[in-house]
Amino acid sequence: MRGAIVLLVLVLVLASAAPEPEGYRLDDYRGDVPETVAGGRVVHVAEVRALMGRADVTLVDVLPAPRRPETMRAGMPWLPQAHASLPGAVWWPDVGRGALAPGLEAVFRARLAGSDRRLFVFFCLSRCWMSWNAAKRAAAWGFEVAWFPDGVDGWEAAGLATERVEPVPLD
Repeated sequence: MRGAIVLLVLVLVLASAAPEPEGYRLDDYRGDVPETVAGGRVVHVAEVRALMGRADVTLVDVLPAPRRPETMRAGMPWLPQAHASLPGAVWWPDVGRGALAPGLEAVFRARLAGSDRRLFVFFCLSRCWMSWNAAKRAAAWGFEVAWFPDGVDGWEAAGLATERVEPVPLD
């Protein structure tokens, strides 16, 4: 009976995985994601924990930063919600979008190239294509990448602590 349950769970997991597209996901970023990322490897909570704190690893949160609503009256105070991420992560908002403005793409690539780190671990939220896009893009440029599809919410679901981070401007 136990073997049948394990097989059923495996079938359900495999059935919910999206095929890996040739290009980048351009919209509808939340949904079933692939099990792989071209040119990179996939890591989950245990492996990310093992990678944390290593001098050659950068954890990169790619969740977009909140923007002041355009309809908000001038002079009204706006306090965006704090963003929690993995301990030690850097937050590079918007680099996970499917189409990057040329300036943002150039800064993203230069930031990776200018780092003394060897491995970049990209993540955002679970079932989010933005981290997949960022990992695929960085791998296509020749960087060593890992993709953490469980994201911050998967990290928290494992009972692990997060910390508040501020976005690092990429302009």
